[in-house]
Amino acid sequence: MNTNDVFILEDDLTMRMMLKAILEKAGYRSVFFADGEALQIEARQNSPVCILLDVCVPGKSGLETLSELRDQGCPAPILMISGHGDIATAVRSLRFGAADFIEKPFRPDTLIERIETACAGARSAASAAAHFKHAKRLTKREREVLDHMLAGLSTKLMARQLGLSPRTVEDHRANILRKAGVKSSAQLLLGVFGARHVPEFAAAA
Repeated sequence: MNTNDVFILEDDLTMRMMLKAILEKAGYRSVFFADGEALQIEARQNSPVCILLDVCVPGKSGLETLSELRDQGCPAPILMISGHGDIATAVRSLRFGAADFIEKPFRPDTLIERIETACAGARSAASAAAHFKHAKRLTKREREVLDHMLAGLSTKLMARQLGLSPRTVEDHRANILRKAGVKSSAQLLLGVFGARHVPEFAAAA
């Protein structure tokens, strides 16, 4: 897999051609998908540098695809694109784990700047997480739970993916917070990792 691959969910041919030209000029390779399911299958095998999802596409919406990618623990930053953006949709996108929300029409340099900002943020968070794991001597299971927390998964989804009970996941999360010296998941993400957007479950923790 090319390390500069950008996975894109976009059904409009004109927009596809424009995105391809913009991304190739900036050194990225566009990989287009006609539906969210196909993108998700490929993302399970290969991780792109980032993912662009059009909110309004036939079949499964971009928001549904975003939610399912986060549920499966996709590590790539995901940017939502919409020609009919509104505040409610933008807020939902960020709560579902999107790194950014971009409205059409957009300037080519703006798109590239937002992509590079999202990628830089993801690298920074990964670096901070790796340092935290090492410095705080988390157990193997705690490191797994931490990875799922960073991906924005709820306790219920973490339990399902890790094969644990929700109570056990909560115990691991409590240990992680204790070792980090914080009181809540929101403080962990904002204070320890410098997360740009706090997942909805964390904000309520």
